[in-house]
Amino acid sequence: MMPRILILHGPNLHALGTREPEVYGRDTLADVEARLVELSKELGCEVESFQSNHEGLLIDALYQARGRVHGIVLNPGGLTHTSVALRDAVRGAALPTVEVHVSNPHTRETFRHTSLISAVVLGTVQGFGVDSYLLGLRALCRHLSHGR
Repeated sequence: MMPRILILHGPNLHALGTREPEVYGRDTLADVEARLVELSKELGCEVESFQSNHEGLLIDALYQARGRVHGIVLNPGGLTHTSVALRDAVRGAALPTVEVHVSNPHTRETFRHTSLISAVVLGTVQGFGVDSYLLGLRALCRHLSHGR
């Protein structure tokens, strides 16, 4: 059976390509999703994507993913640093999850240095631009294929 991966994009990620391109680059969310679909074929997995600017919708998506997908690639955006509720949902969904960030939060404002999400995920990929998503998908697919 082909692993199915949910790609979750948090607040403001719909604005990739136009929002602070000096930080986040010029690739749009559609570009990112197209690259993820292309890579998923190479890796032998399927991906589906969901973006929301609303914390509750992301939490709902995490719980609805149980029994439907094998893992999650999550870019929580600004909720990384503020949302205990999202952290609890990642843990509660109990699916292998990789946290990704386009920028490197540790090179930015001090308030971005702490992730509430990192402690409840397999790992974090950050600072490689939109390639962070691709690296996260590779890592998650490898993890799933090794049955860890």
